[in-house]
Amino acid sequence: MKTIINTNFGKIFILALLTLTVTTAVAQEEETKPKFSFSGSVDAYYRANLTAPNDEEAIAPGSSFANLPGFSLGMANIIAAYEGEKVGFVADLVFGPRGSDATFNSPQYLNSAGGGTGEIINQLYVYWNVSDAVTLTFGNFNTFLGYEVISPVANFNYSTSYLFSYGPFSHTGLKADFDLGSDWSAMVAVMNPTDLTELNPTGDYAVGAQLGYSGQFLNFLYSQGGFEIDYTGGFDLSEEFFLGLNAAHFSAEDDGGSFTGVALYPQYAVSETFSLGLRGEYFMTGDFFGDVASIGSDVDGDGSVLALTLTGSATIGDLILKPEIRLDSSAEDAFIDNDLAPTKSLASVLFAAIYSF
Repeated sequence: MKTIINTNFGKIFILALLTLTVTTAVAQEEETKPKFSFSGSVDAYYRANLTAPNDEEAIAPGSSFANLPGFSLGMANIIAAYEGEKVGFVADLVFGPRGSDATFNSPQYLNSAGGGTGEIINQLYVYWNVSDAVTLTFGNFNTFLGYEVISPVANFNYSTSYLFSYGPFSHTGLKADFDLGSDWSAMVAVMNPTDLTELNPTGDYAVGAQLGYSGQFLNFLYSQGGFEIDYTGGFDLSEEFFLGLNAAHFSAEDDGGSFTGVALYPQYAVSETFSLGLRGEYFMTGDFFGDVASIGSDVDGDGSVLALTLTGSATIGDLILKPEIRLDSSAEDAFIDNDLAPTKSLASVLFAAIYSF
């Protein structure tokens, strides 16, 4: 009898051990199994001036995106990503006016028919998690500078700031991200000249760096075009109230001018599905930098603009509705009124719908 009991116990023990081994192996396989994801967004909007014409004389603020009259299209954004245990890739494609504006300098590589594919590539990169503390990224990625981004899903305001519009959009190159521990991080990169994302036609290269601590980032970018320093961050002042910050200065080489700006982003969660946010931005250029028609300039080539944008954000499932009113006030006559007379200010409204998946 004793032998039978011991034999049955042994069988049960072995069966339990095998079950545990198989379960552990399956769990480990599920944990390390590469993950493929498919995401993106679609957005459209309506925009109208309050103090300027809305016909063939229609004008808009000198910032990027959301500046077309009437019922207008944003973009379709399709992102395919593959995340392995150590390596992966991201293929981020854009279609529509917002996407074309974001990739404005990319269609450099043309086929015999005169067309190219660079206009639809927002990001295209591979990465390698060398260790828990080091990640290498190689390819085309959106810029690390600034508070706002190309995708309207990640921005609170639907229209964009002058700081975002004058700064770089994307880079192509190699970057290394470092987790330094205790909420500290760092990044270094070598890249093509700014926004030349398909190839390097000049033989020049840009270098970038970032130092981060607990959601606050100090960014640097140097290229043949000049040097930019940028601070981006934010603070949760309460459960409902968040304050975002962005400040930057750029100086072009060979006396090519400069820009300086600061923007505050106070945002208040009225409920779980509705929030209000204000972007207050002061932006100035010097020595005829860039497109001076965007904000106007005096005889010395200096210009400035104060832009206030109040945005509501209502969430209905995966749909985000954003009503917005915006006031741009320039130091010079950069706009026109309803009588087509030069004026220093422009008031406008828009309503945007963004679906993300």
